[in-house]
Order: sequence, then C-alpha cells, then structure tokens
Amino acid sequence: MERQPFNKIVLIGFMGTGKSTISRLLSGRLGWARLDGDEEIERVSGKRISDIFAADGEAGFRRIETTVLESLLKDESPAIVATGGGAVLSEYNRSLMLDHAWVVALKASPEHIIERVKSDSSRPLLQGDAAERVHTLLEQRKHAYDFAHFTVDTTGLTAEQVASAIMEAYEAYIL
Repeated sequence: MERQPFNKIVLIGFMGTGKSTISRLLSGRLGWARLDGDEEIERVSGKRISDIFAADGEAGFRRIETTVLESLLKDESPAIVATGGGAVLSEYNRSLMLDHAWVVALKASPEHIIERVKSDSSRPLLQGDAAERVHTLLEQRKHAYDFAHFTVDTTGLTAEQVASAIMEAYEAYIL
C-alpha cells in the first residue's frame, strides 16, 4: 500500500483515553487546527449531544456524526481531528478516516478510563453504573480501533509523552 502524505491526524479511541487533551497538544506542536468531532456536532446541530441522544437516539446522533466527520476530513486544511469514541462503529467512517488521514488509536486500561469518566454526567452512553457500562462497551468495541495506523496505550503516560510518541511515529510514517 502506498503511503499518502496526510495533512490530517485523526485520534480515535474509547471515551476517556485522552483524545481531546492530546489533540490540543498535537495542534500546538504542528501549528494545525484542532477540530473536535463532538464540539462540531454541537455547533452544527445547535444542540448538546445529550439532547440529540434524547430526541433522536443513538442512530440519529450517529447520522449527524458521520456528516460532520465527512466535512472535517474532506476540508483541505491541515488539522488534528479528535473523534467521539463511537465514530469508528461505522464502516463508512473508518474508510473515510483511512482515506483522508493518518489514524491514531488511543487506548487505556478499563480502570484508567473509569477513573477519568465516572463523574462526567454529559456522556449519554454512561448513564447508570458507569463502571459496568465502560466494561460492556469496551467488550463490544474491543476490535473497533484496530484499523488505526498507530496505537498508543495512554495508561501511565503523561499527555506530553503520548503526544511525543505520536509525533515520532507520524514523522517516521511521512518520511
């Protein structure tokens, strides 16, 4: 497979793995725009994600997510794109990412994820017992992020260490 000189890096991974934080660091290091899929969904729809889930269900949210992801990735400008954790569930979205960007999967231990997200009431998929929901969703998605060009386990690493590992791998990829 021929390597493309992508001007987009897409961060994928389960919620709480550090996509938003790492996207800010990479954006600063590269001088590229930082785009957050969930923030863009809220901006474009004029609704909070929890309200979209309440009104249209997960399927309605996923349709909007795909439309927004498509517009972010097809834009010509260099950017770091942080996706929502479930953006990878669609085959179309995975193809879109691979066609337009260098894809990085962020992973973390279930305990690390639970610690980071347990008190975040804005996550519709974590309603109820957050620890149980995290374990269930991780099991359902255990191979969902395997298509990435590069994977980093963020457990036990600082955000700076994760960003450095990604930069090193990206530079090796484009050379």
